[in-house]
Amino acid sequence: MKILGIDPGLRTTGFGLINKQGNRLSYIASGTIKTPDADLPQRLKVILSGVSEIIRTYSPDCAAIEKVFVNVNPQSTLLLGQARGAAICALVSADLAVAEYTALQIKKAVVGHGQAQKHQMQDMVQRLLMLSGTPGTDAADALGVAICHAHSGEALSALGDLAPALTKKGVRVRRGRLIG
Repeated sequence: MKILGIDPGLRTTGFGLINKQGNRLSYIASGTIKTPDADLPQRLKVILSGVSEIIRTYSPDCAAIEKVFVNVNPQSTLLLGQARGAAICALVSADLAVAEYTALQIKKAVVGHGQAQKHQMQDMVQRLLMLSGTPGTDAADALGVAICHAHSGEALSALGDLAPALTKKGVRVRRGRLIG
């Protein structure tokens, strides 16, 4: 299964593709989409077309993207959300299933703790994918999103497979807690 990870950004959007076969992860490609110093609509167009081109080139099976965190500056949060929206539009336009993960979830999945620094993410991505060099920060973050999905997606799928059987037994879940 080919997984495309996206680390959205208005100036630089990172992307990373990995292949998952059983429990083995392997590197396919990574890089960045850099937007010009232009107005917002032009930047969003570059993100949309850049992600679309990556999808056409590599034909991923699914995608994962980092969720927007609430920043100290609300304007920055809104702009980042728009960049993220442009990337998601490209993904869903290609009929890809899109999973979303917080920065905390990604750091925990890759490094083992949610307070990991950028260089720690880069080092662990390099080790996990057996890369010859250290990826750039945006590419490493995107590869981290894909790695997180490779691990989390399997667990979520297993839980989804269990749901019908649990429902037949009268077990219900609300907000992560068993009821009834």
